[in-house]
Formats: sequence, C-alpha cells, structure tokens
Amino acid sequence: MKVRIGISLGPAATAERLEQSVGLLESAGVDSLWLSEVVYGSLVEPFIGMAYALARTSKLKVGTGVAVLPGRHPVLVAKQLTSLAALAPGRVLPVFGLRPARPPEAAAFGVPGPRAAVFDESMQLLRLLLTEDDVSFSGKYFTVESATAGPRPAKPLDIWLGGSAPEGLRRAGRLADGWLGSFLTPAEAGRAREHIQAAAAEAGREIEPDHFGISIAVVDGEIPAELASAVSRRRPGTDPAALIPLSWAALRHMIEDYVEAGLTKFVIRPAALGPGESPLTEFIGEFVAQMTPLQT
Repeated sequence: MKVRIGISLGPAATAERLEQSVGLLESAGVDSLWLSEVVYGSLVEPFIGMAYALARTSKLKVGTGVAVLPGRHPVLVAKQLTSLAALAPGRVLPVFGLRPARPPEAAAFGVPGPRAAVFDESMQLLRLLLTEDDVSFSGKYFTVESATAGPRPAKPLDIWLGGSAPEGLRRAGRLADGWLGSFLTPAEAGRAREHIQAAAAEAGREIEPDHFGISIAVVDGEIPAELASAVSRRRPGTDPAALIPLSWAALRHMIEDYVEAGLTKFVIRPAALGPGESPLTEFIGEFVAQMTPLQT
C-alpha cells in the first residue's frame, strides 16, 4: 500500500502564507496540500484556496481537510468539484465533515433539517451528480430535475469523510471512498478503520485498504495552549501528548504506529508558525527531510 504524506498549513493558511507556500511545495515534490475549514478569521476558504493552489502548480494535489458539507447545496458542490477536476485532473481531494470544528461557525452553514440527515442526503445527491450526466432527485431536503454538474472526470472523484463518532464512522462506511481522522491515537485510529470497513461490508460496499488516513499536528517541544484546549474539547481527559508528537522524531515513530494500524495517508500540520516567510520555509524544509523518506 502506498504511504503518502501531505502538508496542511493549519493556522498559517492565510492568503499571504498560501502564496508563499504553493511554489515551495511544488518544487520540493510534496505530495499534497490540505486546506482547513475555518470561517471566522483570516484563513483562506478551502475551495477558493484549492482553485488558487491548483492553478499555480502542475503536480501538487490539493484537498479539503475537512470541509463542511451540510449547509452547502450539493449541486453547487458538485459543480465546484467537476470544474476543479477538469482544470486539474487527478489532483482534487475532497474530504467532508458533518459540522465545523469551531461550534460558533455552525451558524454559517444553515441546514433545512437535522444536520446528520441532511449530510446523508447531500452525499447521495452529490454522488449522483458526480457519476451521472442527467440527475433527477426528490428527497426530503433536496429536489432537482435534469441536473448536470458538467463533464464527469475520466476517473471518478473519491469522496472522503472525516469524523470519529460512532455514527460518523458508520456513515463513512456507508457513503465514503475513504476516511481522514484526527485527534486519535494509532490504536484508536486502527479500531476506527475496522468499524468503517465493517459498516461498508454491511452496506455491500468495499473501501480500498489504502484509503484511510489521519491529520496530525506536530510541535517543537511544547504544545501551545490553544491546541491543548482544542484537545481537551475534542477528547476530554486525554493527555494531549498522546495525540501530538513533540518533535519530528516522535512524529516519525507515531506514523510507523499508524501504518501498523492500517493507515497510509497522513496530513501533517504545524501547531504554530511565527510571523514571516522564514518559519514557513523552515517547516517545509523539515517536512521534506523528515517525511519524504517514509513514503512508499
């Protein structure tokens, strides 16, 4: 199975930092760039960022890690994805989630019903639009007639999902082509993979064995207070050091444990970057030196 490791700029994914980074990532041969969904603040919107990064590069793959689906109309999402796939074939990596990581931002994603039910129906309609030329659909929350999102990609787009709650894992098994987790130990991520595969088998589906990944923050010696608080909110009672490697060496060992647990795709993000171009350049340089040898 292919081990691939990409970069998320995390809290540094501003317009300025994105402009600085895409050329560096392309020239360094980095596999992929991942853009987070953070509405409030200065981070670039993920679909806008994808379009920019794909237009500036010819090899770099770009993904959303993780974009919110409920609250976006699936027809418009399908149109965005088919447009990006036509402009940058084979380089578009969409990953969707149920809700924003920051609860107050849920107000920006209004839904016409219970969020989980809207998510499921959105995925159903999105799938149809990405695989069929003429779609008529009548659901509880969405109705379309003779809809098309444009030319379908030669190779169907894989749609991955995030989430680690039991229902989220079942949803990934029922509806997704892959899974990108976060804030899970290697053992927990391995059990999540097993739950997803079991749900897929129950639904008469199969997810490719190398379509399981995780996002990992790396720090240099000390976990920032904001990140420690985020861990406490997501995983009450869990030691942040069990989820966040404190050095590149610790990250390498952690990735080996994740691979042993059956995960092969990784998104590495800096817990913090200081102002200016130099820290970003240093992070990318360290990433290339430390992570590239782990790819297969």
